[in-house]
Amino acid sequence: MFDSIGWGEIVVLGLAALFIFGPDRLPGLAKDAAGGLKKAKAAITGVRGQLHDSLGDDFDHLRDLDIRQYHPRTFIRQQLLDDEAPPVRRGSGSGTAAAAATAGPAGRVRGADVARSRDRATPPPFDSDAT
Repeated sequence: MFDSIGWGEIVVLGLAALFIFGPDRLPGLAKDAAGGLKKAKAAITGVRGQLHDSLGDDFDHLRDLDIRQYHPRTFIRQQLLDDEAPPVRRGSGSGTAAAAATAGPAGRVRGADVARSRDRATPPPFDSDAT
């Protein structure tokens, strides 16, 4: 808990407490603070024991739970990218696949070929669920 506080800072805090509260009240305050910390520790231990009694084996599973996996960005990344292969896009047969069949050297498709590949008489594909 106090990994970032060194001995120098602890001495400064002790001297500041000595000047603020005085030498008469400081031992009583330290004793009260130690008693409060003991009560807090006992309460936390009691709550942990009650959870273990009521949850049983599930409590050990909760101890190993990694909360970071439920961060929205991580959750969406797992759901969208880690499941399976990307879905195949279905077209009318005159889209980029037809343009790829007529691709030039090195397999490059020109933008003009893709733009002109759809027949103007047929309407574009329409998905009623998406609109």
